[in-house]
Amino acid sequence: MFTDRIEAGRLLAEKLKKYQGQAGVILAVPRGGVPVAYAVAKELGLPLDLVLTKKIGHPMNREYAIGAVSLTDSFVIPHRGVSQFYIDREIKTIRERLKEMYRKFMGDKEPESLAGKTIIVIDDGIATGNTLMGTINMLRKDRPSKIVIAVPVASESAVQKLSEVADELVVVSIPEEFYGVGAFYENFEQVSDEEVIYYLDKWRREIMKTG
Repeated sequence: MFTDRIEAGRLLAEKLKKYQGQAGVILAVPRGGVPVAYAVAKELGLPLDLVLTKKIGHPMNREYAIGAVSLTDSFVIPHRGVSQFYIDREIKTIRERLKEMYRKFMGDKEPESLAGKTIIVIDDGIATGNTLMGTINMLRKDRPSKIVIAVPVASESAVQKLSEVADELVVVSIPEEFYGVGAFYENFEQVSDEEVIYYLDKWRREIMKTG
């Protein structure tokens, strides 16, 4: 049981010490992954950025994912009855939303270059891993040297699934019985946009101070 996301991040950082000072980038999955990633980035002294992805919902059932979109890429699983017009429109609409979100959280900052670097993707926990699977597949196209998925807690099924797409998977706790990510935190309140901005600004100030 973790006290909160910051404590979980510190414990996760202990398992990632070998990446301290290396050519790497921490990519936080907002919103819940940001406090965890902040704690890791602070301990390892690595750049902190966001990885933004959103699913493409089926036109007849928006909750059913038929693909995903990132700031720079997309992938779609072909489905009968889903037109190319619908897919193109969804990709364009979703990408605009992601760009707005990135600007809101990061201001005018350009996304970190990932080519040839170790990227460490951090969230506050993983239940199914389905969304992250798509994220990793899209990140591959940015040609990083290595992709590490690092989380405080994950289900056994998610670990098995993500081990197939990541170069390394680092998890503090893999419980036999998984009741949802929030069950393993004493404080698991929803992270607000303001908190995301707070942690990103705090990290930038600390980097400037040490630099």
